[in-house]
Amino acid sequence: MVQIAKVAATEPKEIKSEDYGPMTDPANVRRFLEDYFSDMPQLVRIGQCESHFRQFNKHGQVQRGEKNSYDVGVMQINELYHADEAKALGIDIYTIDGNVAFARKLYERSGDKPWKSSSPCWSKSEDLAINPSAQAGKN
Repeated sequence: MVQIAKVAATEPKEIKSEDYGPMTDPANVRRFLEDYFSDMPQLVRIGQCESHFRQFNKHGQVQRGEKNSYDVGVMQINELYHADEAKALGIDIYTIDGNVAFARKLYERSGDKPWKSSSPCWSKSEDLAINPSAQAGKN
């Protein structure tokens, strides 16, 4: 009995958006991403740059890309390229849980290449995260 409890206690906690408050609040989305991608902090920076931590727009609809309206959700997953694969995997990219789950799969397969167009933002964020004094030199 003790062995079972010990195993269960060491299993990773499942991260669900419903535990973070309304996903219309970018602060809640950020906390969710920080926990969900704790092992992949690059994806947190990408989420910040791609959508400013927004899954939904001010009308409660899924966030769409400013430059490409086929990019959806907090991780800006492109519908044209990825919707069929996500659907085949049983992942709904229009929900925040599905959006981040597919982003994880995409990142595991392709690294940060799918988000290359926003790299000027997230690579800058990475530099600042590694070396906070870099910002002081830019002012």
